[in-house]
Amino acid sequence: MKIDFRTLLLAVVALTIWSGVAAQSRVKYTTEEYIARWSKIAVEHQEKYGIPASITLAQGILESNNGNGRLAVEANNHFGIKCKKDWTGPSISHDDDAVGECFRKYHSAEESFEDHANYIDTQPRYDSLFRHSETDYAAWARGLKAAGYATDPQYAEKLIRIIEENKLYIYDRGGNALDERVAEVEKVDSQVRREQPTTQPTGEGVVDIDNYTVTVNPHHGYAVQMVNGVEYVVPKAGDTFEKIASLFDVPVKKLYKFNDVAFGAALGEGERVFLQRKQKQYIGSELYHTAEEGETLREVAQRYGVRVAKLAALNRLSSDAALHEGQHVKLR
Repeated sequence: MKIDFRTLLLAVVALTIWSGVAAQSRVKYTTEEYIARWSKIAVEHQEKYGIPASITLAQGILESNNGNGRLAVEANNHFGIKCKKDWTGPSISHDDDAVGECFRKYHSAEESFEDHANYIDTQPRYDSLFRHSETDYAAWARGLKAAGYATDPQYAEKLIRIIEENKLYIYDRGGNALDERVAEVEKVDSQVRREQPTTQPTGEGVVDIDNYTVTVNPHHGYAVQMVNGVEYVVPKAGDTFEKIASLFDVPVKKLYKFNDVAFGAALGEGERVFLQRKQKQYIGSELYHTAEEGETLREVAQRYGVRVAKLAALNRLSSDAALHEGQHVKLR
């Protein structure tokens, strides 16, 4: 068959033009549409992981350009999370700080939101963020920048601006019940929020990106100590989790979570109260602990500054397991 190259060339040109027009005609989502689409999952993740919904939404808006960016469109990646060494899923090459960097690719945007929450929840460098209240979006934004989530020096300021311009803080205070909350939030003096520093503070209280801890000065007669890189205090007679949370400015439900106890639990005499999230494993030289008579797995976890769930999984035990005398408990 004789090929008409002129006709073929015209067809190729027409196809190229059509593809360009189709790409340009793709619907561009607005910020309002993005918020409406993803606010529910952001609130759900706040309840499940303790990450402010406003922070999740602001990061999604910024990192994905309202869902219109290349990573969001081609890889369902709404948070700009790179592959890292532990990623085994699909990936996409994208120019960022360097040319052709590896970014995670997801089967759906929902999967991206779940991975983002899990990433913040499990990475040790973000542990200090969970000491902040879920309504303190400014502290979360600055903490993300300090912990190295993004290289943009204005990252925290951009997140704060997105949150305030779109009133995303409403979601932190009552989920999707906007009609009930808008009137309440509007009464808050906006100047109070804007008086919070919008640049990374210096000196005491800054997240140290080398050891991921925040310095806490002893006060009210408590000596802040450290085990396994995690800060704790020993309570006094009559202390409660609520009292210690108030003294050290830690959200009380976070304090219960840090110490692997149910909300409302009483303090045991002389037990350690961790002010930060414990490590996933022991980083000291000991490989295992020899249990004493009547000792529980949680007591071992508190002794070494390790999360009960991680210790249980490592030893194939239940989190509430009672140990027998002489039993070896792996620490790492």
